[in-house]
Amino acid sequence: MSKRFTSAAEKTAPQPSTAAVQRNKRHGTPTTILSLDLDILCTIFSFLDMFDTVRCSLVCKFWNGIVWSRTLREFYERKVNDSSSSSSSFPSSSELNERTLGRVLRNVAMNQHRLALQKGVFHVDLWRGHSTRVAQCRMKKGMVGTGVGDKVIRLWSLDSYKCIEEYSTPETFPLVDFDFDESKIVGLIGTRLCIWRRNGKRSIFPSNEGKFGKGLCMRYIDHEAVVGCDDGTVRIFDMYSRSCSQIIRMHGAPITCLFFGEDQLILSGSISGSITISDPSSVKQVTTLRSNDIRGIRTLCFNPSSQLLFAGSSFGYAYCWDLRTRRQLWDKRVSPSVVYSLHHLQNDTSTLAVGGIDGILRFLNQDDGKIVSCCIMENKFQSSSGSIQRRKGRRLPDDTFENIQTIPTTARPSITCLAVGMKKIVTTHNTNDIRLWKFKDNTFRL
Repeated sequence: MSKRFTSAAEKTAPQPSTAAVQRNKRHGTPTTILSLDLDILCTIFSFLDMFDTVRCSLVCKFWNGIVWSRTLREFYERKVNDSSSSSSSFPSSSELNERTLGRVLRNVAMNQHRLALQKGVFHVDLWRGHSTRVAQCRMKKGMVGTGVGDKVIRLWSLDSYKCIEEYSTPETFPLVDFDFDESKIVGLIGTRLCIWRRNGKRSIFPSNEGKFGKGLCMRYIDHEAVVGCDDGTVRIFDMYSRSCSQIIRMHGAPITCLFFGEDQLILSGSISGSITISDPSSVKQVTTLRSNDIRGIRTLCFNPSSQLLFAGSSFGYAYCWDLRTRRQLWDKRVSPSVVYSLHHLQNDTSTLAVGGIDGILRFLNQDDGKIVSCCIMENKFQSSSGSIQRRKGRRLPDDTFENIQTIPTTARPSITCLAVGMKKIVTTHNTNDIRLWKFKDNTFRL
């Protein structure tokens, strides 16, 4: 590790000035990371695993220049090639660049995530998040949004478990569903849409534009919100003009769940058991997919990386279709009762998290639907800090539906919604607490 850095990234990375370093020494101020020699920083970064290295590369330009330096790239090449878990096709140092190494590190991070969910040890942190029940959660950019139950939407920091923002609905309207991004929160309240700016301002769509019969679910991607209604239609609302831009007939029965992707395709499930795909740009249905569950589809999840669509039903089935061929790949009964929620990490094509009325957190193989692990939370306290309780997690030896009744219901309250992050999952249970499942991979480290 005695080589000097020679990459272009290093040349553009911010460098501590000699005068600043001397001034710090003269005044006896504490040494900062900017005062360290680049070779020392390279040595420090080499102790990190690849998942943490990718995270460090996003901190600032200075750290990014260190991570993508030739010296560190050569080190990672040796490290991955020496690992029994790595691929023999790792590019040579002459072929390795920032883009190639980034792809390799992302693959390593995804593999660590998969092993942590499927095999790693875990614990559950829970805290009281609302005054009454909370039924929905969304996770984005290190924050979790929770709501539906007490007319309050709260945004939480997953680092501190503190509520960082709170938004109240008008007293006369119940909160049905919500979504959020960096600038705003959009909520489906009664028969209206409501927008909360992150600066605190709130506005409700005009009655002649925002009102509709009864909205059952909603999804939002700037600058449009899509509402699924009890008359089988979806209504598309423009957030800037605050008007309903389109009404599309999707089903002949109430719509129970939606997915609205960046490619602008709308996927909707209904109580009839069918899933319809529509393209707003052409104002027509693309296709209809049918399940064997006449009790209805309860939840949808689409993976753009693999073009696979997953659905959960009222009878405990999970389904998978390939949207490129419109062909059903598998259907498996994964629970004895309703599947309320399923989700996966963005860009993860291996593991699907599933939760439902029986309260068991299950992980499925996305390729074939096979259950690879089942998890519950132990009743015994592991530790507590203020309002945060930490409890041990336990993996079930197998997934026999007949033995579920032997597990206390206090250890498996119904999972009404879940959201997946890197090595963690947030769940809500129609109670006033929020749970964060934190998984640790003990089987694969670089």
